[in-house]
Amino acid sequence: MKTTELKNYIEGGALDARLTSLYGNAALDLQRARYAAAVESFTALYGERDGVRLFSVSGRSELSGNHTDHNRGCVIAASIDLDIIAVAAPTADNIARVRSEGYRENVVELATYQAPRAELFGKSDALIAGMCAGFAKAGYKAGGFVAYTTSSVLKGSGLSSSAAFEVMIGNIENHLYNGGAVDNVEIAKIAQFAENEFFGKPCGLMDQMACAVGGIIAIDFADNTAPIIEKIDFDITAAGYNLCIVNTGGNHADLTPDYAAVPAEMKAVAAALGGKVLRETDEEAVIAAAPALREKVGDRALLRALHFFAENRRVAEQKKALLAGDLDAFFRGVIASGRSSFCYLQNVYTTKNVAEQGLSLALCLAERYLTDKSAAWRVHGGGFAGTVQAFVPATDVEDFRAIMDAVFGTGACMALRVRTEGATAVL
Repeated sequence: MKTTELKNYIEGGALDARLTSLYGNAALDLQRARYAAAVESFTALYGERDGVRLFSVSGRSELSGNHTDHNRGCVIAASIDLDIIAVAAPTADNIARVRSEGYRENVVELATYQAPRAELFGKSDALIAGMCAGFAKAGYKAGGFVAYTTSSVLKGSGLSSSAAFEVMIGNIENHLYNGGAVDNVEIAKIAQFAENEFFGKPCGLMDQMACAVGGIIAIDFADNTAPIIEKIDFDITAAGYNLCIVNTGGNHADLTPDYAAVPAEMKAVAAALGGKVLRETDEEAVIAAAPALREKVGDRALLRALHFFAENRRVAEQKKALLAGDLDAFFRGVIASGRSSFCYLQNVYTTKNVAEQGLSLALCLAERYLTDKSAAWRVHGGGFAGTVQAFVPATDVEDFRAIMDAVFGTGACMALRVRTEGATAVL
């Protein structure tokens, strides 16, 4: 479809059923206008094009399993109704041009950027190149394209904006050059490769998998090359709750070492016991070796390892609770996970700036307001700055939002819904 035809198609309501399936009836007018505006911005940048497609990749919320995936642990995650959307068309020049709203255009020559470049670590160009190189390495087709993207997954919000962007590049390559035949699980694995090797961040696979697959999923990373993914058919909204994410507005500058230290310290404990990751050892062996481990890797590494084992047990218990519809048991696991993350994983604030503890404050306020209700709260995502999550009764959401917005600013508290699709072609 040509760009002018596509804009008329959207504004005329022909895409309404598809948009409703992704965002719900209440958001239809907003999303129709959003997609039409994205097509208009694409046209202003790249002119009239044939073969223009629309794509969406959801953000994600980690529901259980805080910092376990990188040591081949277990998690529960969900895709959410905040997403990155893209208007894209193929080109014949083997150059990827991506303009994200609010940022400069990324121009990546795919023929010459096929291996990591240390000087581009941490740059969007590296993610684009890494995804295309990863597609080629896995035996899939990769080619040039032009794309305009806009995102409601706020950067630094703990909702995995970077993972959604990586998966979006894979989503585009999949549908423009592979007929949509590449499985979303495979796209997630390529996204982890791009972030690890080209972007220079030693992340796990949970963020990419949750953004790509969709719905509520339990993931067991015992075999990182073939993770076991189980769909959990549970509707939190229908049960009378909103998943509220509170963006505390923390500063994410120079936090990569904080994030990197978590998997590194866990793996140091495993290495001391003859393994590569904690999944290759067990809790009893770690406790038995605690005196020697304290000397060799330090107390924090030992605490983080013990968090890992306890968190893996919680994931199993919380998965069982959701499958049984036992929200009270699930919520008990959420709160226990949050306490373990604060006390033992120690990812609620950075020691580089102890005066800034927005997450600590948000957790304190959530506990103060929600303790006497059937609800739950904990740190969200990687931690150190960013967001907390809370499962709040729908009848209490506006009061909860008012409390959080008063402290962290208007719009800080977002009430979300889980969506069933992760990475997808909208048209």
